[in-house]
Amino acid sequence: MSVRELFEKIEREGLSSYATFSSQSKGRVVPEEECKVRTCFQRDRDRIIHSKAFKQLKYKTQVFLFPEAEQIRTRLIHTIEVSQIARTIAKALHLNEDLTEAIALGHDLGHPPFGHAGELSLNSIVPGGFRHNEQSLRVIEILEKNGYGLNLTYEVRDGIFKHTRGAISLYIEPENSRPITLEGTIVRLADSIAYINHDIEDALQAKIIKISDLPHDCLKVLGRKNSQRINTMVCDAIMHSKDKEFISMSDEVLEATDKLRSYLYQEVYTNQKIKNQAHKAERVVKELYLYFVNNPKLVLEEFNYIMNQYEKERLICDYISSLSDREALALYKKLFLPESWKLK
Repeated sequence: MSVRELFEKIEREGLSSYATFSSQSKGRVVPEEECKVRTCFQRDRDRIIHSKAFKQLKYKTQVFLFPEAEQIRTRLIHTIEVSQIARTIAKALHLNEDLTEAIALGHDLGHPPFGHAGELSLNSIVPGGFRHNEQSLRVIEILEKNGYGLNLTYEVRDGIFKHTRGAISLYIEPENSRPITLEGTIVRLADSIAYINHDIEDALQAKIIKISDLPHDCLKVLGRKNSQRINTMVCDAIMHSKDKEFISMSDEVLEATDKLRSYLYQEVYTNQKIKNQAHKAERVVKELYLYFVNNPKLVLEEFNYIMNQYEKERLICDYISSLSDREALALYKKLFLPESWKLK
């Protein structure tokens, strides 16, 4: 028995009947010989971590653009926090922790520079629109490894594609957008738990809001501190999902969580300081896109391995969305801002 087969045996004997077993995966688009050491979901996790797109998350904005305080989250820190929360829930429920981790680490690979401001900008100008979950799937299926993609398992790809709920209330769970695995549903919930709490913490550090501004009834249920709120949400989800074929929270905690989430959309994301920076970021993205539509040579050279398979507009979108914040700004400066003359 190989190490992988031993892991698969441990899964079958130790995990919940509601778990997704790696030995029963629906497989990959391109069949591969199984690894002797790692399960298919462990291999997916490793492929994501070693991908170019994952490394780029370090310099991509979460909510606050170009923060001076190093404690303010980037997209990479958010991803790690989602992974940790999701793994805690999965482990407590005896679900597949490896699958959960792979989905969590890959869920935001398609995010463009400047966070949601960049996403809104591309969505408004690119034919067919732009949604980061769809782009995440495109990254792992096509763009990584020069057109070969990462060839991840069906379960991981499904979880990544269906991880987001946008501005929809936590109460609403449309069946057609629900992940096919409980592990995918856990990541979907962990994503909300993570950003609700760290966006509040970042907003407090940035002095966008004060703790006294937060809904008092929510804090009474969830806790005043960031760690208390996360602990309440995670423990509640575990207690109300144990030995069930769905992931849920108690009505009290769900209502408080959803209300806190609504507060962020109403008071933080629309804050004038954030909006002012977001408008500038949107302009950078739009002007880069329009420039490359008229001057596509650089982009087509970058994606020469698939240039004949897609319209130039889609490839330009791929290129811009792959940039980090600092890369997008440097490119904008190079293309549109005058440089000083250097006298020899």
